[in-house]
Parts: sequence; structure tokens; C-alpha cells
Amino acid sequence: MNPHLQFKFEVNKENNSIHIQREFAAGLQLVWNAWTTPELLDQWWAPKPYQTKTKSMDFREGGSWLYAMVGPDNTTHWCKADYQHIVPIKSYSGLDAFCDEDGNINESFPRSLWSNHFTENDQTTTVHITVQYKQLADLEMIIELGFKEGFTAALGNLDQYLEAQGKLRAQLHTGTKSRVCTYVNFPGNTEEAFLFYKSVFKTEFVGNSIQRFGDLPPDPNQPPIAEHVKKMVLHVELPLIANHILMGTDAPKEMGFTVTQGNNMHISLEPESREETKRIFDALSDGGKITMPLQDMFWGGYFGSFTDKFGINWMLNCLVKK
Repeated sequence: MNPHLQFKFEVNKENNSIHIQREFAAGLQLVWNAWTTPELLDQWWAPKPYQTKTKSMDFREGGSWLYAMVGPDNTTHWCKADYQHIVPIKSYSGLDAFCDEDGNINESFPRSLWSNHFTENDQTTTVHITVQYKQLADLEMIIELGFKEGFTAALGNLDQYLEAQGKLRAQLHTGTKSRVCTYVNFPGNTEEAFLFYKSVFKTEFVGNSIQRFGDLPPDPNQPPIAEHVKKMVLHVELPLIANHILMGTDAPKEMGFTVTQGNNMHISLEPESREETKRIFDALSDGGKITMPLQDMFWGGYFGSFTDKFGINWMLNCLVKK
């Protein structure tokens, strides 16, 4: 964990509760998605070497999340969260329990009521968590089982996912002149694809050629990047024709990405001003689905993404300071 990010963990035995306050170096929408999307929860919710595997999720009031915590020896513990109250992009609560693979509650273990509130700061998002138990014995059992250590490790996994998202969105382009690019994602074969495109268009890669995940400086506050992920492409740019740039990256599942046809290509716009960025974003996203609201990102860009009402994916990124 970045030592500059706020983290508080308090046990209150008088009212049988745990209070956690955790800050993340990312925007509100990105953090909210990581807590409420099954494909992303599977990437970070379980402390290593355990893995989370979602069986089903219906994120709505009255819905539930059924998932397994799977150990390195394939030992499986099933859990279920029943959602009670949801205020989109602000808060949600749910009753958590151990269960079997069909969702039948295991009464041998205590249930807990989770209440999660999200607040956006200047460059970060803070999640306020209250975990409430019926009686003191239930709270003490969970603490004895290592809840603090396990959940702290899981939050560290989330730090790594959010940092990867930021680095994947950061562009090598550092100028202020506007341009239009096409941004494509691959599940691990970006280099093969771009070498093919390079042979077709007979052009050269821009900037630092192919930038890889292994080129990133090690961060002592983050878990190490897996060896096979280090070889993947972090960013590459190739001119096509008429000054059009094709940009690409690998989107490894280990960092929370799932590449499918339809979400693997965006039209990327880099306007010359923040005002023009907002004008285009608001107009183009009207009637569509915003996947990330336009906001200042911790890597320095004014960034947002959406799918327009015709199903086309767009990214806007302005590198001009306020």
C-alpha cells in the first residue's frame, strides 16, 4: 500500500463492529466498479494465494453475490452477500455469510452486515466500511480467524489493479496538439498483432517503441508483477496513413481485464483544451452509457470513456493542465 494513502482499522467491542477507512489513488467511478463488478471483484477480493471465483451476481436491492474463496490446494469456501440498500456511485449495504455452493447459509458461522460508503476527494477515493455483528462472540471469532490480515491483503490487491488501470490509460503522447487515434486491447498478443500491422503499413513505432509491463519501475508498496505479465505490451503506437495513430495494449486477466469483441476497441480523442474535451464528451455520450465519467486522473490526464447510443466506444484524454 502507498504509505501516503489513508488507512484506518478499528474494532469496537462495545457495539460489536469493525470500522475501516481506506483511501485509493483513483477516481470514484473506477473504485465503485471494482467493488460492484464480479469480473473485477474476482481479481482482488481474496488475499493471495487464495482466489475469488464468482458463481453468480445480481447487484441490486434484493439481489445477491455468490462466490467461492479457492485456496492453492483447491480448498473451497463458499460465501454469499445479500444486497439490502444501494445508492449508485455512493453506497451499498449487504448481509454477508458463509454458505454452500447453492447459497444455503452455514449457521455455524456468524453473519455480518456490511455498509460501504464511497467519497471522492481531489485525486483519490475513500471507502468507509462498517462491518456489524450481532454479538461480541461473533466479532471475536472473525478477528481470531484473521479478518484484519486477510482483508488488508485484499485491499492491497485492489491498489495493484487500480494502478494498472491508470498506467494502461496513460498515453505516451505528451504534447498539447489535438489528435484522433484508435485504441485497441488484446488478451496477450498485442506484439504479434502490431508487428503484422507494421509490415502492412511499412511504418515505425512511435516514441519508445514497444513499452512492456516489465519496464515499469518496481514499487515496494505493490505486489510484484507476474513474470509472464512483464513480457506483455503496456503501450505501443503505430502510424497508419494520413497521420492516424493506432495505439494498443495487452489487457491481462491478472490485472482485472476481460477482453471481448465489442469492448476491445475505442476511438481515442485528445482535444487541445479541457473545455473542448468536456463539450465533446457531453455531446457524444448523450443517450449512451458512460463507463467512466470525465474526471482528473492521478496520472495527470482529464479522462473519460463511454459507449455512445449507437454502440461505439470512445475515450477522451486531455493532457492540458487546469
